[in-house]
Amino acid sequence: MSDSIKQLEPQALWGHFADLNAVPRPSKKEERVIAFMKAFGESLNLPTQVDEAGNVIIKKPATAGMEDRETVVLQSHLDMVHQKNNDTRFDFNTQGIDMYIDGDWVKARGTTLGADNGIGVSAIMCLLQSTDIPHPALEALFTIDEETGMTGALELKGGLLSGKIMLNLDTEEDNELTIGCAGGIDVTGEGNYQTNAPTHTAAFRLQVTGLTGGHSGIDIHKGRANANKLMNRLLMNVNKSSEISIASIEGGSLRNAIPRESVALVTTNDSESLQRIVKSFEDIFRKEYHTTDPNLCIRIEACDLPDQVMSPEFKQILLRSIYTCPNGIYRMSPDIAGLVQTSNNLARVVVKDGTYSIQCLTRSSVETEKTDLADAITAVFDGLGAKTTFGGSYPGWMPEPSSPIVTLMSGLYRELFQAEAHVNACHAGLECGILGRNYPGMQMISFGPNIYGAHSPDEKVQISSVQKFWGYLLETLKRIPKKAA
Repeated sequence: MSDSIKQLEPQALWGHFADLNAVPRPSKKEERVIAFMKAFGESLNLPTQVDEAGNVIIKKPATAGMEDRETVVLQSHLDMVHQKNNDTRFDFNTQGIDMYIDGDWVKARGTTLGADNGIGVSAIMCLLQSTDIPHPALEALFTIDEETGMTGALELKGGLLSGKIMLNLDTEEDNELTIGCAGGIDVTGEGNYQTNAPTHTAAFRLQVTGLTGGHSGIDIHKGRANANKLMNRLLMNVNKSSEISIASIEGGSLRNAIPRESVALVTTNDSESLQRIVKSFEDIFRKEYHTTDPNLCIRIEACDLPDQVMSPEFKQILLRSIYTCPNGIYRMSPDIAGLVQTSNNLARVVVKDGTYSIQCLTRSSVETEKTDLADAITAVFDGLGAKTTFGGSYPGWMPEPSSPIVTLMSGLYRELFQAEAHVNACHAGLECGILGRNYPGMQMISFGPNIYGAHSPDEKVQISSVQKFWGYLLETLKRIPKKAA
């Protein structure tokens, strides 16, 4: 099906996207895509290097007549979020993405598409390979591990880039110019617990499935259900009405994805009561989330008795702790209308075989508030007796609305599309704030085509929007100002 994708316009961009999506590129396992990009740069006889972190930098001289313009850094990340539907058989480590065209959209069959940030990467590849597109000197920066820790940006050293303007191609609404973003920190609570032999006569597997999910920054304000929260609420209420033991819970996957599924294994002596309560809560959840999660489903099926279950004492404190753990919006920005300032995603819960891990991604555009929420979550985990660790902390990106590149691109948008661009900050994590630490004074802006459902198997990219984005990028490069005297 990649052949039909390659026939879309602009063909060079879609061709690079199809080739890129044939290369497995999960976060923290980017060896193959790093080699792919290095070989690409070298095949063009352009200066190409891979730094100590694994970032790939390819430099291209200005085209004739553009030598006096400011050098532009074009930046996108190589890794992609790997999510699939529960019933999709797919190996992200060995298979390329199975894409198809649906009207004005490109989608993937049962998995994430990788348009985030593969379209940005492909656009940069087009510019590097082009022989007839006017542009100033270019420094292409392809970072790694953006989705699970910003490692590439964090470990990029100063002095490798000379450009004074950075165009980050990682925004997912084609009428937006992003000039600021939230920072984030991973919060993890881990520990051990006592197990007992089961005393009940029947065992059941409970599954919360069919949730919409999405990006834990961009979509956190949309009120979508979190599978870990729903499963915990279900278990709490089942436990109130019908005594159960819990053998295991496993929900969610990646920190930056709103959890779509959760599975728990429970035992009981009252099967009829358990099934009745589960059905009643499926009805409750469906009513509460009929708009945001219309495919929500709770399944219950009999299974073999487990070898062990968690102690009653631990069961109670675990359920209460997860119930208490903040999830969703913590505070809206008092300064920018509609912007989430601080949030938490209760991303992953794994409890089985005497050990547990509860993983969150806490975001904020205010560093002190990010720390405050992380401390609040730590207090919740303290009640569980967990060892809490922080990791992957990265700073936010402070908006500079009067920056010359913002003025240029907002005016150009108005000229090209007879409309005002939405110049804003976002609640997602972009690499610009991190990169700016080692490159102070660099003007930065982020933009891109319409990509919906990022970080979920519903991810899709709009064909006409890619064409709009591509034309906008080319015109921007034509108008990059001359170097300061």
